[in-house]
Amino acid sequence: MNYQTYTLSNGLKIVHKPDNTAVSYCGIVINAGSRDEAENEQGMAHFIEHMLFKGTAKRRSGHIINRLENVGGELNAFTSKEETVVFATVLNEHFERAMELIADVVFNSTFPQKEIDKEVVIIIDEIQSYNDSPSELIFDDFEELLFAHHAIGHNILGKPELLEQYTTADSNNFISKQYRTDEMVFFAIGDINFNQLTKWAQKYLKINRTFEEKPKRIAPANYTPSRTEINKNTHQVHFMLGNRAYDLYHPKRMGLYLLNNILGGPGMNSMLNLSLREKHGLVYNVESSYQPFTDTGMWSVYFGCDPENAQKCEQLVHKELTKLREQKLSPNALKKYKLQLLGQMAIATEQKENLALSLGKSYLRYGKIDDLETVRNLIKAITAEQLQEIANEIFDVKQLSVLKYI
Repeated sequence: MNYQTYTLSNGLKIVHKPDNTAVSYCGIVINAGSRDEAENEQGMAHFIEHMLFKGTAKRRSGHIINRLENVGGELNAFTSKEETVVFATVLNEHFERAMELIADVVFNSTFPQKEIDKEVVIIIDEIQSYNDSPSELIFDDFEELLFAHHAIGHNILGKPELLEQYTTADSNNFISKQYRTDEMVFFAIGDINFNQLTKWAQKYLKINRTFEEKPKRIAPANYTPSRTEINKNTHQVHFMLGNRAYDLYHPKRMGLYLLNNILGGPGMNSMLNLSLREKHGLVYNVESSYQPFTDTGMWSVYFGCDPENAQKCEQLVHKELTKLREQKLSPNALKKYKLQLLGQMAIATEQKENLALSLGKSYLRYGKIDDLETVRNLIKAITAEQLQEIANEIFDVKQLSVLKYI
């Protein structure tokens, strides 16, 4: 992949991919997420993300909202377990405006208490909306099951009783520990002159501040598989099954991506969809997912079904897992699945916003960006024997945890 990089004296890294289009995508990815919260800070990373839009030293919230909207652009943000991302989409001619605004909200937010009090109500409403959606809530609860007593398992949105106590001082304290310029990447895709981009970066991103020592991340301890049922009084049974999995740097990570795509990826021809939906007509949605983190990972299967079909669906899931553990894929099947994954990845690169976000995260985590040809070669090199070995490690029935809403 053709990309350009630069590092400011404060450690903030810049990565840019030239693209001959009228629209630019840019943002900052920060190596700070919900897993970096202390026990009494649950929800703080996501809370801060909201508050970045509520006022800076020179802008009120209304000015922040309108700064890009007035020229047809968009400003957005999200929080994950390990990152906070602020990003924008604008016409090329307004790129500097977007960069300056992103820098302002990330480095100069003031966290006024009156805005905190209003925003906490909104976040609590967001939490309640999740609580009313069991098909979404079960993913958060399952993460807490897999990573019990560890911050990576905490709900990103936090706890209402803690949110209601947060102050301006709490916000500034979290920022001073977690928003380190040497753990940030500014990413961009667009038809922007890179020399000009670096000059703007020197102007807007060369922030020098003293940081408190950032607490080191501690990897989760080994877990004990468990089976939990929670009475949610829902019309459907919601079911999740899964295990700890490989981290972002594990050599078998790409193999698990492929294996997960075969089992329950987005294709209608995934093994789980063909079995539970197409053949037996028991579910509307069944999926599997793999999420790697910097020092651990998780893999899971989800489905929702009528209560009388829950046991049958669980048996069918185990049947497909058993196939992958006990039977090697044939050469033709493996070739087909590899082509499918490669096609999905190539199509995904055409979605420029997602590509920009991936650009930033990849440079933050690996210090490089692999092009599609490199990834293609890695996938082509995966063997049926390797996939079977991964299946026996990750799909080991003795290591699987289950969460069931009834």
